[in-house]
Formats: sequence, C-alpha cells, structure tokens
Amino acid sequence: MKNRGGSKEAKRRAGRSAADQVEDGDVVGLGTGSTAAYAVERLAERVDAGLDVEGVPTSSATRRLAIQEGVPLTSLDVETPDLAIDGADAYTSDLDLVKGGGAAHTREKVVAEASESFLVVVDPSKEVEAFEAVPLEVLEHALPLVMETVEELGGETLPRKCDGKDGWVVSDDGNPVLDADFDRIDDPRELSRALDGVTGVVEHGLFVDMADEVHVGEDEGVTVLNR
Repeated sequence: MKNRGGSKEAKRRAGRSAADQVEDGDVVGLGTGSTAAYAVERLAERVDAGLDVEGVPTSSATRRLAIQEGVPLTSLDVETPDLAIDGADAYTSDLDLVKGGGAAHTREKVVAEASESFLVVVDPSKEVEAFEAVPLEVLEHALPLVMETVEELGGETLPRKCDGKDGWVVSDDGNPVLDADFDRIDDPRELSRALDGVTGVVEHGLFVDMADEVHVGEDEGVTVLNR
C-alpha cells in the first residue's frame, strides 16, 4: 500500500517545516509514519528550547516516540487539537490523500477531523494523478460482508499480511486491515461516500477535502501547497 520513495532529507524538511508552524500553547495532533516522525522530533527540539505544547498521538508507535523525545502528551477527551501534522501515502493536486499504510488511518482521521487545521507532510514521490487502492479497517466478523460489498463497488479486496509471520495486520484497536484495489479512482469523493456506507468498515483511508496545507519536502527546500 505504501508509495515508497523519497529521500530522508526531503522527509525531514517537510516534517520540520510543518512543526515550525506550531505556536506556543498549541495542542498538536501527532501523526504516524516516517515523515511525521520528523515533525515530532522537531517539536521535541522546540520544547527543549521552551515551547509550551501538548501532543495527541495517533498510534502507540507515535506515543512511544513522543515520550522518548520528551514531547508532553494529552488526549482528545481532555483537549481539542489546534492543528494536526501527519504524513500521507499519496496525494493529488486537489490535496486529497490516501492514508493507512501504517494501519493507523482511523485514529489519524479522528485526530485530523477534531483539529482546527490539518497539515500534511510528504516528499515529492507521494504525488499521484489518481489513487488506486484504499486501506480499510474492518470489524473482524464483518470481513465477508465487507469484501463482498467492496467487490460490488468495483474493488478487489486483499488482506494485508504481517511480514515474517502468519496472520493479518491489525490496527492498534485490534481490527484487521485490508487493502481495496480499484485500479484507478477517478472520483475519490464518490468512493469515500460509498465506503462510508459499507457496514462493517470502521474507517477507510480516503482523506477527501481535509488537508489545509501540504508541505512537500525536497532535498533543498519545501513547497507549501494550500487548499
């Protein structure tokens, strides 16, 4: 599912660029993945320099990283994020996204929706003309129904397997993740609405009309795209 590629330096620049938008007193949604990790690390540097922030992690991995780096944490039942910073597996010129390569898209979408603004950090390799596949977090007992319904929508459902061991990839909430391959998604808004209505789908990885800024890191700079 992941669109691999992009240099570490490009990812680092993107993450740091978005983290530098955080202001004193902000509550920040902390995304999951390698590019978002650079934002967490930059926030930690700014905390060390006196910045007063709290983070809302979107995964257990991000929570561990934030604790390790020294970023104070809170949760959605205590605070509402001023902004969220997260990566993407793919984005289009309309600034729509596909997320879920790390199986954290449900928590990521909740935090992004709760935030006043949503900043996305990517490298140039993530730009696509059209999406092809969408991750789905699914209730286990609903898998047969979901797979049948997604096929009726024109997608081929593929279970996401764990590398090096038997079994499905599961989310932090214990739900299996599968990837729905549609070959080419010409209307992500229509498909997003359709997937919203599939019984048994906890959440899908289409993030449509959500990103306020996309920070595209390059080896020698950052381009910020605005909706």
